Amino acid sequence: MGIEYIFFDDALRDRFVRFVSAQSIACHTRQDAMEGFVVELPDEPDDAVMDAIEAQYQALMNEQMLMAESKEGWVNRRVASINITRPDGSHCAVRLPAEVARPLLEHFAPDQIHALVLAIAHSLDNPIDGPLCRKT
Repeated sequence: MGIEYIFFDDALRDRFVRFVSAQSIACHTRQDAMEGFVVELPDEPDDAVMDAIEAQYQALMNEQMLMAESKEGWVNRRVASINITRPDGSHCAVRLPAEVARPLLEHFAPDQIHALVLAIAHSLDNPIDGPLCRKT
């Protein structure tokens, strides 16, 4: 399974696909089973390219959020998704409700949010019992 990005607007999806293609990265698009479109990168590119792709996706997500907020009946569908790689190498999306995502997006850069979510996910996958402060 590759890295997946979801869009609810075909114009934003197309802009993302053009950006990814300009980075010489192959991607595939498909209808999402529930709603919208999925853009999948079959492989994870190097860190610099991945950072650029993530920044572009975040910018498009901000546009998508503004578009969704302006549409009647869409406000009850607000959610954010952070794509992470788990310690076992698998990829997953951590979904954040709007009331959690909005303050994060207002005060932190996308890479900081990603690092926070990744640290929480890794901690859940590798729990440490006992006191927080201890010799290891």
